[in-house]
Amino acid sequence: MARRNTRSSNGSPDSPAAPRNRTPQPLPTRRRSAGDFVKAFLAFVALAVLLVGVPGALAYFVGWPLPDGAPSLDWLQQEVTVGTFVKVLTVVVWLAWAQFTACVLVEVKAALSGVGMPGRVPGAGPSQVLARQLVAALLLIGATAAGFAPGLSQFGQSPEGNQQPPAAATQRTPGLFAQEQRGAAAAADAVADQAARAADRAGTAKDGDTKFYRIQPPEGRHHDSLWEIAERHLGDGRRYKEIYQLNKDREQPDGSRLSEASLIRPGWIMEMPADAHGGELVEMPDEAPEVPEEVREQISDYAKTGDERQGGGAQQGGDRKGGGSVDRDTAHITIPEQRPGSGEERDGGRGDDRGDGRGDGRGSGEPATPATPATPAAPEQGTEAASDGFSFGLPEALVGAPLLAAGLLGALGRRRRHALWQSAMGAVGGRRGMEPPTPTGTAADAQDALLVGADPEGVRLLDRALRGLAAALTAESRALPTVYAAWLSNGDLHLQLAQPAGRPPAPWQVGQDQTFWMLTRADAEAYEDVDAAAPYPGLVCLGTMDDSRLLLNLEAVPGIVSLSGAAADRAAVFASVAAELATNGWSDRMTITLVGFGRDLTPLAPNRLRHLEDVEALIETMGAETRQRRGALGAAGHDSVLTGRTGPARHTRWAPHLVLLAAGPTADEAVRLAELAADASRLGIGCLVGTDSGELPGAAWEMEITGDGRLLAPLLGLELAAQQLPDALQQAVVELFTAADPDGGDGDDDSTGGAAVPPFLVDVSEQGRPAVYARLVGTYEIIGLETPDGERSPLMHEALALLLLHREGVHPRVLASALWPRGVTEDVRDALVDRVRAWLGSDQDGTPRLRADASGRLTLAPSVVSDLDVLRSLYHEATQGRGAANRAVRGRMLTDALVLVRGPLLADRPQGRYGWLTHEIVDAQLPLLVADIGLALSEFHLEKGRAEQAIEALTSARASAPADERLWNELLRATHATDDPARLRALAADLVARSGARGLPPRTEALLDELLPAWRDGLTAVG
Repeated sequence: MARRNTRSSNGSPDSPAAPRNRTPQPLPTRRRSAGDFVKAFLAFVALAVLLVGVPGALAYFVGWPLPDGAPSLDWLQQEVTVGTFVKVLTVVVWLAWAQFTACVLVEVKAALSGVGMPGRVPGAGPSQVLARQLVAALLLIGATAAGFAPGLSQFGQSPEGNQQPPAAATQRTPGLFAQEQRGAAAAADAVADQAARAADRAGTAKDGDTKFYRIQPPEGRHHDSLWEIAERHLGDGRRYKEIYQLNKDREQPDGSRLSEASLIRPGWIMEMPADAHGGELVEMPDEAPEVPEEVREQISDYAKTGDERQGGGAQQGGDRKGGGSVDRDTAHITIPEQRPGSGEERDGGRGDDRGDGRGDGRGSGEPATPATPATPAAPEQGTEAASDGFSFGLPEALVGAPLLAAGLLGALGRRRRHALWQSAMGAVGGRRGMEPPTPTGTAADAQDALLVGADPEGVRLLDRALRGLAAALTAESRALPTVYAAWLSNGDLHLQLAQPAGRPPAPWQVGQDQTFWMLTRADAEAYEDVDAAAPYPGLVCLGTMDDSRLLLNLEAVPGIVSLSGAAADRAAVFASVAAELATNGWSDRMTITLVGFGRDLTPLAPNRLRHLEDVEALIETMGAETRQRRGALGAAGHDSVLTGRTGPARHTRWAPHLVLLAAGPTADEAVRLAELAADASRLGIGCLVGTDSGELPGAAWEMEITGDGRLLAPLLGLELAAQQLPDALQQAVVELFTAADPDGGDGDDDSTGGAAVPPFLVDVSEQGRPAVYARLVGTYEIIGLETPDGERSPLMHEALALLLLHREGVHPRVLASALWPRGVTEDVRDALVDRVRAWLGSDQDGTPRLRADASGRLTLAPSVVSDLDVLRSLYHEATQGRGAANRAVRGRMLTDALVLVRGPLLADRPQGRYGWLTHEIVDAQLPLLVADIGLALSEFHLEKGRAEQAIEALTSARASAPADERLWNELLRATHATDDPARLRALAADLVARSGARGLPPRTEALLDELLPAWRDGLTAVG
């Protein structure tokens, strides 16, 4: 029987999205042709000749070839004649006849019993094949002829019939994209090719030779699947693809079609490969009395939709190129071939092991997400993880997840900056503390792990590469290809496509085959920011495999992805997926629905994450959204959301909706979810669902998380070291975000509107002169220390700056990650710490100025001070200390503080260094602090009517905080106090010019309306 090889037709008019079973209609009974009788007659004649004619001819013409008596030594001395050769040949023919007769008997027994595979006759080979074909042809017109078909697809094989109970086994759906390991796939392809050749040689596989299977109704949670059917009737579940290829797109009795291997329905009919065996199979349906008449008619009619509709000629298992294992209907989640790299890439791009050099930026020679920096914890810390997910050093779950850590760190920085601005703009008089709370305990460990593990440069390159690809395809009027996964491996980014999509746009290249598009690190760095929608926002990292990091595109899965395993292990995976989707840097708008879990995760991204209590609410929401998205795509004329993300319609963005359901749904709920998710990949909806038993009806992909952190997907050929976010670490991360929430009620704020106490206060009196004084605000200068000689000086200066900006302490691994973003060994890090300790020296009591606290973090002695410390201390002392009760002290301290501001932080830092400042919020804190000082000093002068001094203070502060609206407004008030309308109009015109196209802020406009009602007329006259 020819095998079908047409593509899936999802979304076509003849393929309903969610078909329902209906009562099968009776169909005409198939009748045998005259050719069947002719073949049966010829087979009978051939069998009669071989089984009866051959021995009769031998007996008549040759007689008994063996001697009548016992052999003796005299025989060896007799002459060898022609008669001797004839008798030897006669013995050989008799043996061949006996073997053939045994083959016929074995095949007849198998055919009559209808159960099991025919036994193998030792050494028979072609003889048994010939016997099988003749017996099958003879019984073509009989009721059990189909029983001879099994052996045709197993020529040269000897499978054993691993029969199982007739009841449908538990669901282990391999899904539309299931694939086994490469070796198993190659072996299966070889068997399939061999079977196809045998079938072609036999030439007898007609409609009547085929067996059929009717999908059984579910029993409890047990649902039939192609995998289980193949396991029961073919002996190997991996052969489900053969069944799928035989039946794909053929109309079923209920009018629907098989388009996805994971979605089969009770009552459907499956044509089976020729070697199928087992009592549940239906053979010649029109003469099987145990099968209901209606079913026999349906099967008979279904058999006609094979060769006649397809025209034959398709190979079993689909077209193959070059004998490979490429199945056009199966996604191959395959690790990409490694590109030979330089020595720097192979060794992870480590920094200079001498300690006198460093990388020129995180991962400059690394992949888009480089391997975890090799900065192992100190020996005294150990590496054994505790039960709560933390090691004695830092939580490795974040250290080893660079993309997740970068997303969380970036989101945390944005949250803290937003909190600072909200605090400044919402405070009475504009004076509040600019210091976020300092994390402690596990939250501090989590923050350090984020700093160590984050790879923001890799995330930036990944985002630019994907958006650049979308822009290039748009320029060529090409649609985005469907991407199943992205691999970050050996310095390169590999996109694994659902099917070949032609040549990729430059600088992308074809990878190991036509389903891989590859971009090198160097080419990715050449991309600039482009105005394009994020093409694959559903990519999320699942783990690593052979030093390659896998990002699975949840949007592309045409159905549900299931995850089984222990509840705690599943929760860790779900939390990691949710956190990365909520904070990643390669997506735009997105909706992430957490069902039955993750309410505590919403602070990570309140605009992306939403929480639903149960599956019923999810089904209702998904039903409405599915209808809305399907209608929107139809109205826009797009076949999928990928089309909407390129071309003229890309402004709509087509944001994805990703559903994470941690607790397993019931069987009925799973079926309803599967029906809703059947068209998910086209609509931009992805579903990840947890299950306790590993049995989830309708699952397209099945994964399992083990207790040792391995993520297994054998049908996809994957075994990953899973990326997880354990519960204790999850709580620590959430604590960082909630502490930074401007609406969270910061306990450090003073009720009177005063500033919060800074983390480190300096004695600003004459007696408080420090031993070491570093100027960071402006150009970097150090007073009280000799400048180190040699090339190590810049590195030591950078280490000291990091320590000065973190008076709470710096973990040694954080220090190493900041100074050597591409990794460094422990001995090099420790050597640098020793040099800095020796450089800073000791206090008069002999205590080193660089020391380690109880947690192992490096801290500076109070005698080592920076101008930023003094700036914060002066402002605090002026507003909440002695200056609060003494006007003269307040004025002097505020003036001294403003004098300290000489420019931006570390204004002269060299190119390529101090990359860790991107993780800090000090660049946002400093302008706000300077603005606060300017506002306080202006208020001080205006109280005495000194408008010019107030204007001078505000102008000085504006140099460091030019965009601070508070300074603009206070400057307008101070200028108005000079009673010079012309000067006020000039200032208003200057502010309007500075505001640009955005225009003046509403509060500034309102203030101008109050102070200078005709200011708009003046601007018109000037214009």
